[in-house]
Parts: sequence; C-alpha cells; structure tokens
Amino acid sequence: MIELKNREDVVKNIHSRHIILQPDGTEHALDLAKEEEVMKALATVGCRPLEAYVVSEELKRPPNREPPSIKVMQAHELVGYEPSSDSGNLRFYPKGLLIFQLLRDWAYDIAVNRFKALQIDSPLLYDWNDPEIREQAGTFHERHYTVTPPEGDREFILRFAGDFGLFKIMKDATISYRHLPLRIYEFSKSFRYERSGELSGLKRLRAFHMPDIHCFCRDIEEGWAEYMELYRNYSDLADAAGVEYAIVFRIVEPFYAAHKGRILDLLKYSNQPAFIEILSEAKHYWAVKNEFQGVDSTRGCIQLSTVQLDVKDAQVYGIDYVDRNGQKKGCIICHSSIGSIERWYFAILEEALKKETPTLPVWLSPTQVRFIPVSEKQLDYCRYLDIAGARCDVDDSDDTLSRKVARANMEWIPYVAVVGEKEADSGLLSVTARETGRRLTLTRDELAQEIRMRCAGKPYRPLALPKLLSQRPIFSH
Repeated sequence: MIELKNREDVVKNIHSRHIILQPDGTEHALDLAKEEEVMKALATVGCRPLEAYVVSEELKRPPNREPPSIKVMQAHELVGYEPSSDSGNLRFYPKGLLIFQLLRDWAYDIAVNRFKALQIDSPLLYDWNDPEIREQAGTFHERHYTVTPPEGDREFILRFAGDFGLFKIMKDATISYRHLPLRIYEFSKSFRYERSGELSGLKRLRAFHMPDIHCFCRDIEEGWAEYMELYRNYSDLADAAGVEYAIVFRIVEPFYAAHKGRILDLLKYSNQPAFIEILSEAKHYWAVKNEFQGVDSTRGCIQLSTVQLDVKDAQVYGIDYVDRNGQKKGCIICHSSIGSIERWYFAILEEALKKETPTLPVWLSPTQVRFIPVSEKQLDYCRYLDIAGARCDVDDSDDTLSRKVARANMEWIPYVAVVGEKEADSGLLSVTARETGRRLTLTRDELAQEIRMRCAGKPYRPLALPKLLSQRPIFSH
C-alpha cells in the first residue's frame, strides 16, 4: 500500500518567490507579506486584471459579495441547483443547456479542427488501489468522491480530471517517434469534492466538464514548442471571448533561469505582464504551468485555460515511444485544458454583467432575434418569419407592446424587431440592437448578414424552446 501524503506534507519544504514580469523583461520583485509595497508595484505596472488577481488570490483579499451571475443564471432559466443531488451538482434548463452545448462545440472545434487532436473517451470510475492512479492522485485524495460497489471489497474513485483513463490508453498504445507530437482530446466529466463554503454557482462546483488536450512529445524542446502553440491559441481564445483576464505562471527555479526568454516571447504575444511564482523545487508533475485567470464583475478571479509541461507522469505510467534507433524512451507530456465549460459559462455571464446594458455574445444568446407583433393581425406573419441561420422566436402573449419590449430587454435579446402593419406590408424590419441601442431598418437578408458577421467562426445550434412564447413551460420561479 502506498503511503498517502496530503498537500501540506508535499509542499512544506518548498519555497517560493514572486515577481511581476513585463513583456520588455522588467522584473518587479513582490514580497506578499508587504501589502503596501505590492500595491505600489501593481500601480507601477498598471494592469487592472493582474491587480485583481494578485489582490484576490495572492494577497487573499477576495471580494466579500456573491457574483451576480448566480442570481442571473436562475432568473434567466439557464442553470439551477438540484436539491436531490449533492451540492455543487447543477441542473441545466433548455436555454442553459443550449449555451453549454455551444461552448462544448466551441471547445471541440478548437481541439479537433484547429489542433487536429485525436478524440478519445474513458471511464469516470477508477480503482483506488491501482498503484499508478494512487501515485498520480494521492496528494489530492481529500478531494475525491469514493464509490463502493454492492459486491466486492474494491474502493473506486470518480476521476477529478481526464488524465487517469487517457494515460492508461497511452500506456497500452504503440507509439513511434514518427507519431510525435501526438495530440489527444477528451471531453471529460470530472468530480472534485470541494468544501461546502467554496461552492459558488458556476464558478466552483463538484461536478464539471473539462475539454482537455494532451500533447505527447519526444523531449523538452518539442514539449516547449507544443506549450507555446497552445498558449498562443488560448490567448487568442480569451481575447475572442471578450473576457477580462490576467496571466499567471508557476515555474521551478532552474527552469525559469533556462527558459525565461520563452516566457517573455509569450508575454509579448499577449501584450500583458504576468504574475510569476518561482518555486525552489517541483510541487507536482510539471516544471512550468500557466493560467489564464478570468476576472469577474466583483473583481474576483477564476482559472480558465491552463497549459502545463509535465516531466513526471510518463515515468509513473510507463508511457514510452520508440525512437529512430528502435530504443524506448519516455515522453514529455504537455497538459492543457481549454478550461471547464462551467467556468467559461461563468466568465461570460460575469463579463456581460460588467456592461451598462448586460449583453451576451450573439452566438451564445439563446434567442438571437425576437419578433414582436404590434397586434394580433401581424401574429400569423411573425409566426412564419425567420432569419436564415439565426435563432428567432415570437412573443405571441396578450401583453401590451411595452411589456413585450420590456420582457425582451429583461431576457437580453440582442435583436428585437417590432412588426406592425407597415413592416408586414413592406417586408422591412424595424430592429433595435441591444448592444448599441440603435434602431435599424433592415431587410431579412441584411439582418441575417449582421448576425453572421457577429457569429463568424463560432458554432450554431437551433432554438432550444418552441418558437412561440405561449408554448413554453416555465422552469424556474
């Protein structure tokens, strides 16, 4: 039986120093015990997302209020709590599931279409007495869900990441140097028993979904090439999602001395400074990792994407490749995650709430166009009115026009078209764009073109609910 150590035992003899590194190579040493000096250094650097991260996560002064997305996700009938499950396991209503599925499609496009990763799937449940699983997961054992089957004396755990099954698959695979770098993608549901006081809406859960990309490489040099490619793409994705984020690195001291130039290249690419923790020795399996830390509307932070250069797990699992001389060699593994779907969901909702007029990206809006007939005479016209490639619905309620418009605003509908006799006769639409507040007169083709432009490069799914509002059940009160 392998003796388990908790995280405190593992890290107690490891020391850290902290700096802010700017893209021009300037280092600002930080003593986190001297808060006033830290704040002066942050003011000198002048990066608001980085300041939010350091104050919240490193100085341990997180915001003392609940992120407003928790109320919004319920009020908008997106996501709710499931009282019959364990805490931190959520239910998704039709509109909320649509957003989840679009984010999942987005992750698939990144991993499979852009990175050309091979997709796999693996079990949720693993034998806790398997020595490889035990070795990899031992320092996290306080966070495991344990499962005991009705028969037998084996203890199982629910995976807290997709690595377990992936590494078992790769151990059994025959890999040649010709196959490397080999990129593998898995969309894995994972479980971590977070403490009750840590749970917070979509931000901190016990059950979540991780789109992970692992790159198996010949050596450190090839691992760095993969690392930098993943970093650049995740930086692009965070920018494309429109979320505010800080950059954080954690790196072992000798690795920093040898590879500082590469980190500077990445910071120049992002055009942002980074907070860097430099460790006296390795805490985990990685020699270097980075995090894109999303900043919510309360100025709290949450990890989104991450990339990690793993120098240990190939040895633990016996993941080898055959080199050009026929000799077996251990892989270097570049771990990365696009970031849990739930956390991206949280970050995008929170970004919307920073705006004076809260607005979701058009590609994620459950309804992209709402038609509001002025009277019952235009209802049949609206019923059959569609915009190519857009999610359109119709407010056919008996409410007044002003109440219908107010409802569309409460639901953050990006395009609202009021259809009266003139619009029905001319075929032109009087459209209000939520983000700008502008009122536009557009043909259906022009509106379709506007929406295609706003959603370019993003996945599409059809409406998740009936087109007529009168046919929709109410899921959340």
